[in-house]
Amino acid sequence: MTEVRVVQYGMGPIGCECVRQLLARPGVRLVGAVDIDPEKAGRDAAEVAGLLQPTGIRVRDDAQVLLAETRPDIVIHSTASYLPAVARQLADILSAGAHVITTCEEAAFPRWRHPGVYAELDELARRRQVTLLGTGINPGFIMDTLALALSAPCARLERVQVHRVVDAANRRLPLQRKIGAGLTLEEFEAERAAGRVGHVGLAESAALIAYGLGWRLDRIEEVLEPILASESDETPHLSIPAGSVAGIHQVALGFEGEALRVVLMLDMVVHAPEPGDHILLDMGGDGRMETHIAGIHGDTATAAVVINAIPRVLQAPAGFLTMADVPLVRFWDRPAW
Repeated sequence: MTEVRVVQYGMGPIGCECVRQLLARPGVRLVGAVDIDPEKAGRDAAEVAGLLQPTGIRVRDDAQVLLAETRPDIVIHSTASYLPAVARQLADILSAGAHVITTCEEAAFPRWRHPGVYAELDELARRRQVTLLGTGINPGFIMDTLALALSAPCARLERVQVHRVVDAANRRLPLQRKIGAGLTLEEFEAERAAGRVGHVGLAESAALIAYGLGWRLDRIEEVLEPILASESDETPHLSIPAGSVAGIHQVALGFEGEALRVVLMLDMVVHAPEPGDHILLDMGGDGRMETHIAGIHGDTATAAVVINAIPRVLQAPAGFLTMADVPLVRFWDRPAW
């Protein structure tokens, strides 16, 4: 294989970033793009992605027809966060005989919440001899796969703890809305009850860590709390009065029996102080190992993880896999196929 044929399925912010990065990488060729938004369908994929040089590839709203016409090697799928909502889309891609990398957060470890959907898609992928992988920056790498990689020098391991702090001040409006920025406390409570605020995928990251380390979690407890603004604040998209919500504090605790094995904490806040990622591996009597990382941008990094995973997916066994099932994903500058 000298050139990998790629279709981008979903032209939202993540899909557009994937298109921009794909067009700059050697060895991959964008052969199609899909989105049902009538404001995007029919336009050049480059234009939708904010690029000046046209590709000659029009965004289509007929995914099955496009897949049959283009016969891609791999489809990058980025449409929604919840696995049941995208299961039909993923099944159509697999049925067309294409590998899939999806940024659907619940697909990072699908067995935790949706074992039935996982089993159906896994069976279909195996039957069609293709691979389906769920990944991204979070879940998919920074709060799960990276911790697994860092565990390599551990002779024993009792607990994994990750604390991610994200400054949401200059992030896109949908993310600021997802963390409830600008809402009153009463409005936040209503949105939380309706499941419309909070990060999707924290429990999946906890389950992925446990799976990769051979731990069997009996339960994952989740907590979602608002962080209130002590003074008025602004973003390019909205205003945050003093006393209103500036972001969220979210926690997932993974238990094996009564032993607390995984602690994941996520703070996504407008103008969060000291953003970064903190990973702690508790090795019991052997001490602890701590790592701090700064400078990872969510959307750019999500697309990069997806594109860097292409060689691994092409070489992987068939089935619905996780990042713990494939060799270490890394940057590539030259095609690895």
